[in-house]
Amino acid sequence: MKKIGILFGQERSFPEAVIERINQKAEKGITAEAVKIDKIFQNAPLGYSVIIDRISQDVPFYRASLKNAAITGTAVINNPFWWSADEKFFNNALAEQIGVPVPKTALIPSREHPTGTTSESFSNLEMPLNWDAIFEYVGFPAYMKPYDGGGWRDVYKLHNKEDFFDKHSGTQQLVMLLQEEIIFEEYFRCYCIGGKHVRIMQYDPRNPHHLRYATEGKSPDPKLLKTVEEYTLKLCQYLGYDFNTVEFAVRNGVPIAIDFCNPAPDADIKSVGQENFDWVVETTANYAIERARAQKDGQDNLTWGEYIKASVGGKPLIAKAAPKVAKTAAPKKATETEKAPAKPKKAAPKK
Repeated sequence: MKKIGILFGQERSFPEAVIERINQKAEKGITAEAVKIDKIFQNAPLGYSVIIDRISQDVPFYRASLKNAAITGTAVINNPFWWSADEKFFNNALAEQIGVPVPKTALIPSREHPTGTTSESFSNLEMPLNWDAIFEYVGFPAYMKPYDGGGWRDVYKLHNKEDFFDKHSGTQQLVMLLQEEIIFEEYFRCYCIGGKHVRIMQYDPRNPHHLRYATEGKSPDPKLLKTVEEYTLKLCQYLGYDFNTVEFAVRNGVPIAIDFCNPAPDADIKSVGQENFDWVVETTANYAIERARAQKDGQDNLTWGEYIKASVGGKPLIAKAAPKVAKTAAPKKATETEKAPAKPKKAAPKK
């Protein structure tokens, strides 16, 4: 029997619905459950063919456990080795390399010395930094945020250099990004699963969290949606993420990738809404079953992105052929190109 496990923290609606949906499908030789860990020994399998990771970004113990599971043959969604190495500033650099528009962004060292270091640890930094060149490159207004953060934590909108220095003085040991503000006329958040399934959702980050997917307005241009889809697939395939969200701010008709390092993206029914929730549950369940069928003991079952493959193979970064495009579910306001899945039956409330 092949087991699919989901590793999660405080969230409940998404992981429980995925487990229920996989088991409803009654695929021969495949079952799903919440991951159970009572011990971790080196090079000892956890007993899962597939693990969907929703929490290791916050729990180092889980990240180390997943790497151990991966080396013993588990297909971990997402690859824990790449997830450990990835961050937003690198993502922006990669996006520029492969032709996806991104905001102008500069990397800012931490305001305080990291624990265990002194000023002598930074002898390669010229102090003060060339702030005038940095501010001229990015411009104001701008946003400052952690280079590897998420969940809108420690994000600041800045109006001038005085505002920057004031806010930066309170960031302690965080390494920050200073990023151009994109004044947008449309905004999209896109689920991408398996590097081939895309769900484009109209989204407004200016709304309260529970209303960000409840947007009203004109139906998006189909050509724009096609470009958004192609950029989403390209970014996720190059990064090698099985499960990710990509956000685009559309300025003057051009989709600009704002944030695409979200390997454990929000999938709670209260925030994403019923239709998006049904799609992500169904697509995740199907993809997990696909990976379980393909999983083979005693070998690497992880997904590695085109960036890594090109590097290892000594090949140019830019692929010669365009990535294959899967069918895309458009936002509510647009014409649907993929039918929403049937709603899974709800499990009895837990006591």
